[in-house]
Amino acid sequence: MFSKADHRNPWYYLPTTYFAEGLPYMIVNSLAVIIYKKMGVSNTLIAFWTSWLYLPWVIKMLWGPLIDMYSTKRNWIAWTQALMCAAIACAALSLKTPHFLYVSMACFMGVAFLSATHDIAVDGFYMLSLDDKKQAFFIGIRSFCYRLAMLFSSGVLVMLAGRIEARTGNIQDSWTQVLLLAAAIMGLLFVYHRVFLPYPAVDKPDEAKAGQLAEFGEIFKAYFKLENVGLGLAFILTYRFGEAMLLKLAAPFLLDKAEAGGMALTTTQVG
Repeated sequence: MFSKADHRNPWYYLPTTYFAEGLPYMIVNSLAVIIYKKMGVSNTLIAFWTSWLYLPWVIKMLWGPLIDMYSTKRNWIAWTQALMCAAIACAALSLKTPHFLYVSMACFMGVAFLSATHDIAVDGFYMLSLDDKKQAFFIGIRSFCYRLAMLFSSGVLVMLAGRIEARTGNIQDSWTQVLLLAAAIMGLLFVYHRVFLPYPAVDKPDEAKAGQLAEFGEIFKAYFKLENVGLGLAFILTYRFGEAMLLKLAAPFLLDKAEAGGMALTTTQVG
């Protein structure tokens, strides 16, 4: 096996780490909407509950420094993937319970926080494991792999669920099987990355930052005293507001019956 001091080819791990970054994001923010719609949840409840699932990506900067302070980016990547595997599997099994909406929502929220944390670790690891030249070369490749995961989640997995549903007539089973498949993929990625991720010498806890934890409160206070900070924050929080509203209700519109104002597409057609 590789030694901890080696310089591994980025092709061995970079595409898979960014695929692992995109997969849970789309499961939480896209696939969950379709699951709930097919399970008979109203559009009102879908819009209300699933909108909260995007919150961890909005506020992830609040715990971002902790990833620098404790353990390594490599460990953060691997173990968040392992925990996401478990949480997605729990969400899959919860679909057969009477209170599936609330149990699965708790699981998906756990995945959302883990995925946001995983994003910070992956992007940090990208900077630590590659020199400037390789960072420039792989920037488009990492984006491609992330988008590939998005297409896989909102396309292939949805089509697969639709085909299982058409064959068995059981909506619960179709989505349970698809989510268990997604959990298995995350589990395989965890095992793969435990073996193939390199060990950059600079990937270690920042003890200097750890000693400054008590000062973060003062830093945040100083940030909010900046000139026009309110205007800047308002722009950051609202410039994609229209897109966010559209994306959450696009799937229910496509799946709703014609008499309800929808397109009456099947699950497979939506995928």
